Amino acid sequence: MKDEGTKSHFVGLRMTEKESQMLSEAQEKSQLTKTQLLLKGLELLGEYYTLGLDQRPLSFELKELEQESRRHAESLRRVRSRANAIREFIRDLRAVDDIVDRYGCKENNLIQILLGIQQENHWLPRHALMWISERLQIPLARIYQIANFYEAFSIEPRGAHLIQVCMGTACYIQGGPQLLSRIEEALHLQPDETDPEQNFTLKTVHCLGCCALGPVVKVDDDYYSAPNAKEIKDIVAACLEREK
Repeated sequence: MKDEGTKSHFVGLRMTEKESQMLSEAQEKSQLTKTQLLLKGLELLGEYYTLGLDQRPLSFELKELEQESRRHAESLRRVRSRANAIREFIRDLRAVDDIVDRYGCKENNLIQILLGIQQENHWLPRHALMWISERLQIPLARIYQIANFYEAFSIEPRGAHLIQVCMGTACYIQGGPQLLSRIEEALHLQPDETDPEQNFTLKTVHCLGCCALGPVVKVDDDYYSAPNAKEIKDIVAACLEREK
């Protein structure tokens, strides 16, 4: 007996039961008939071949970009369908294009371009660096060298608000560990972690340069001396309010 999952229907071509269901769902979402959908698919396929995208170098790069879009979504712990991951990926790459065009598509503008992307995203996503490499014709390894050299850049996901707790000698003696514990409890984060919504990243640093105020925490560009639990909650709430 033929397996029910491989049952075929004929609508100009043979399809499994699952494929037929997917086509019906696509029809319902697009409000197009099956034949209109098939023609639209053929038109896109014809455009694909007309542009030469079936040639190995381009098809390989497209596949690599598709895989990178899925890897990026997974790295941020975001569940995305393949189509949604690609749409979000395209949006990110167009934003990179805007920044590159703003500063000029030249190698000597690389640091300014990276700063623009860092400001926009709060970190430097791998696919953004790959796109810069393609646009500026700079080896990706060279871009990573620069991104890793300057402390202003982060190649790991970072929240919109960076919280740095000083654990230098003076702050440590005056209650740095206890301050860190209060902040960990408020954010539900450990040092070097970022929350799933990418609102906050928690870091510990060796010195913030204001030992007399210890223990000190720096939130973005603001410094706070020995905030208590309530004050920390108020600081967090104020940050979240600015994101609305």
